Amino acid sequence: MIQFTDVSQSYGGDLYGVKNIDLTINNGEFVFITGPNGSGKTTLAKLITHEVPVASGKLSVNGFDLHKIKNREVPYLRRSMGIVFQDLKLFDRKTVYENIAFAMRVIGAHPAAIRKRVPAAIQAIGLEGRERSYPGELSGGERQRVAFARAIVNNPKLIIADEPTGNIDREMGIEMMEFLKMMNELKKTIVVISHNDELVRQFGSRVIRMENGSIVEDTRI
Repeated sequence: MIQFTDVSQSYGGDLYGVKNIDLTINNGEFVFITGPNGSGKTTLAKLITHEVPVASGKLSVNGFDLHKIKNREVPYLRRSMGIVFQDLKLFDRKTVYENIAFAMRVIGAHPAAIRKRVPAAIQAIGLEGRERSYPGELSGGERQRVAFARAIVNNPKLIIADEPTGNIDREMGIEMMEFLKMMNELKKTIVVISHNDELVRQFGSRVIRMENGSIVEDTRI
């Protein structure tokens, strides 16, 4: 579960990324966070992943209290979530297999587990036969698939996708959203950051809309 209690994050003076956020996302929910550029939706995601610290208020994610989390606990928090970054963050000099395996190696996974789960993740996102390819040899949609495989390979409780359809065509975007829906059916909590209103209308079950660092609408469809 994710729970914000009066959380604010300031970037100095009166400039707030988010301000006085109260929000609960229950286990197994599929949630869109949407709003215009600068509305605070990316800051909200970075607070969940602890990329930025909680300045004030309380935030709990998957049983971790992020407003008082210790540095040594952060890797354990990250193990409980999978993240699809907006810019993908793939390693150009690593193959598809190596990019996905890296997510397991950084948490100290046993080599036998890596050999078992990486091929399963590759199969799940339909990239069989591309294991030895490098990101520069892949299409935009294929690179996005690699990012999704890396996000799920550690079997996380929570998947956060930041603008997962921003750099791919409509057909591939729908396919990626259907994949996230499938993950949700496997009891994963899904949080999607997006300003794509078409996809929000098509796939949204709960939509949180932000403006100027505040939640202005929270709708269950």
